Parts: sequence; structure tokens; C-alpha cells
Amino acid sequence: MTTTLGVFGLGYVGCVSAACFAKAGWRVIGVDVNGTKVDMINQGTSPVLEPGLPDLLREQVAAGRLRATSNVAEAVAEAALSLICVGTPSKPNGAIDSTYVERVCEDIGRALRGRPGRHVVVVRSTVVPGTVDTVVKPTLERAAQRALGDTLAVCVNPEFLREGTSLKDFYNPPFTLIGSDDPSAAKEVAALYTSVPAPVQIVDTKAAEIVKYACNAFHGLKVSFANEIGNVCRALGIDSREVMRVFCEDTKLNLSAYYLKPGFAFGGSCLPKDLRALVHRARQLDVETPVLAAVLQSNRMQVERAVDMVLRTGKRRVGMLGLTFKPGTDDLRESPLVTLAETLLGKGMQLAIYDPDVSAARVMGANRAYIEREIPHIWSLMRDSLPDVVEHAETIVIGNKLEDYRRVETLRRDGQVLIDLVRMFDRRSGEDDGRYQGICW
Repeated sequence: MTTTLGVFGLGYVGCVSAACFAKAGWRVIGVDVNGTKVDMINQGTSPVLEPGLPDLLREQVAAGRLRATSNVAEAVAEAALSLICVGTPSKPNGAIDSTYVERVCEDIGRALRGRPGRHVVVVRSTVVPGTVDTVVKPTLERAAQRALGDTLAVCVNPEFLREGTSLKDFYNPPFTLIGSDDPSAAKEVAALYTSVPAPVQIVDTKAAEIVKYACNAFHGLKVSFANEIGNVCRALGIDSREVMRVFCEDTKLNLSAYYLKPGFAFGGSCLPKDLRALVHRARQLDVETPVLAAVLQSNRMQVERAVDMVLRTGKRRVGMLGLTFKPGTDDLRESPLVTLAETLLGKGMQLAIYDPDVSAARVMGANRAYIEREIPHIWSLMRDSLPDVVEHAETIVIGNKLEDYRRVETLRRDGQVLIDLVRMFDRRSGEDDGRYQGICW
């Protein structure tokens, strides 16, 4: 028997989802409080403007796989899964308005009272992290008069549909994302996408909620970045289209997963210097570049975050593992770890540092000149081995991802706090009785 889906909310996302799932072979009942939308669907007419959608809706209604109603109970009585596709508009303060999500959860929950069998509620609406836990689950449980468990489950299944290309996006996504704390429910939702040729990513609920925001924030960042580069290019008489065409040819660093790993600040002899130079040149041209300027500010704040983490331990003896701006080099120029060390010294911390790539005998050239000019006292803080630093420290900071630093786990004593800036260990902050702290996890 073909599974029936209830799609709640027949706006843009709901209409597209309903039509596409119907085409995939599922029986779909669309639900909306707006009677005009319901009538249009049942007549095979699209309530929203989207290329290809009118024909698809008409085909699926004619085939008997798609119909619409304003009766929630009718849809819930037949459906095994309810997909929430209602809007989450902005409030004046920027927060999302989850009123419609809460209302439809209340309606679905009431319709489930006394109804035997399993039901999975799937949130496709864009909701901020925590919404499922604080709004969706408690509302459903209260209205349905039953707890989440064997017969009631909740998943998050964000949509990544762009207006104008939504049908193509539905059938050819980069991935299908499902968030759930119930593995069996996640499998039921994954089964909806068996005809979609894309990997299925199953993560915990809150991670799924925020991925959509991360994606859209990055898309907005890319637009603003390209525009700022374009504005500078125009002021200099340069063809920005050619610049960005070449820029996009680099799929190893520019358009790739490289650099997109949460952790500590960037540094070195290139990135900070070149960003400053570009922002300065833009100012000379009277071109505002707030996104580019904010990159440097954000980077400084990540160093400040690490300083605060160390100070919050309340311990004065600090051991640092790593000093260069990245492992495998002896370059200390504009290393954020040097900035961290200098700041902690200024706060009265007693430092011991180990970095096998840094020694007074080997460092030379511009790097040595920088050290002798800016941080000549750094040599007095260096130790010859990792055990020396562990022996000194009450708080240990891992700043570079050298495999040798993993030994800290077997060397550290009870009571020592480990602050991980590079995710050397796959843990979360607060584990190990609070003795492990990750800067972004």
C-alpha cells in the first residue's frame, strides 16, 4: 500500500514539495487554511508562480496522487507522515515568528488523539536551532496527549529550494538532510527520497536546524564578497567579471571545503597583511568594504575568545602546544598563537610553550627579524619537550594539530584543563568532568 503524506502549508515550499513527492509515487494530501489555495490545487492550478509547477500539479491531481483539503483531521487520519511547510516570517527584532509552526503542531496533535498507529511529524519549515525542542515537541505532546516514542516521532528535513529553479533543486540536491534523535524515524523520512540521486545526511536535530542557516548565511556572504571586490575593481578600472571568473577556477581552495572547519584564528605572512592592504586601498578609493573589514575584526575576536577560555579556568600556569600560525612551518609572523601568548603574559599568566618546529638555532631571515623585533622574550618561554610543558601547566592549550600533541592525554594529571583550539580530540566542551574545552564545539 502506498504511503500517504500530509503536507501542511500550501505556500511555495508546500506546493513544490507536494507536487514532487506525488510525482515520486507517494499519495499526498495538501492542507491549508486558505480555501482558495485548496480549491486551486484540486482544480490542478498552481497557487504560486514557479516554472514547470503548473504542469506538474495538473498531472499529479489528474493521476489521483495529489489532492488538498482544509480539514486537518482528514489528512492526519490517512497520513503516516505530516510535513510542516508553513512560513516562519521575521519579527521586528529579527527573530523568527514560530506562531504558524506552533499552530499546525497543535492541529496535528489534536487530530492524533486516540488515533492508533505510528505517526512521524517532519519539519520542513526553516526554524532556528532549538525550535523543535522548545516548540514542536512540547506542543505535539500536549495536543496529542502522548509522549514522543514508539507511536510519535519528530524529524527535521530542511528544504534547499531556490525560487525559479525549485523543481530542479528538489530532484538534484547536493544532499538530503534529515535531523532526528530517533533513528527509525530518520529512516522513514529517508525512504521518501529513494528516487532522488543524492546522499542522505542524517544528523542530530539541532544540527539539521542550523545547517540551513549556515548555508544561507554563506550564500549572502558570497554575494556581498563578490560585490565588494566588484566595487573595488570598478574604482580601479578593472573588469570584475574577469577577476571573479579566474577566482572561481580555483576549486582547490576558493570554492571548496578548505578553510571551512571551525577552530582558531588565521594568521601568517599573507592573509592578514593582504586583507589589510585591500581594505586600505578601498578606503583610498572611497569604497566601503564592510564585509572585508569585518573579517579581520572577527579574526581578532576569535583570539579574544581563546584568551577568555583560559582566564575562566582561574588557573595561572598555562602550557601552550604550538606557536606557529600553522603546523609544519616555523613562521611566527602574525601567528594568532603568538598574540594569544602575548595577551596571556600581559594578564599575568605563567607560560610554558612547546613547538618542535620552532628553535632559536633554525629560525632565520624575515621570520627571525620579526621575532627579534616584536617578541624577543619568546625564547625564554620555550620548553624542550611536551612533558616539560605538561609538568608546568594547570591549563594546557593545543594550538596546532601535530600528531605528537595527542600524547597530552596520557601525560596530563587530574585537575588539568585541556583547551583544544584545533579539534585534536573528537569531544565536546564540558566532557571529562569539564576538563576538556573546545573553542567551537
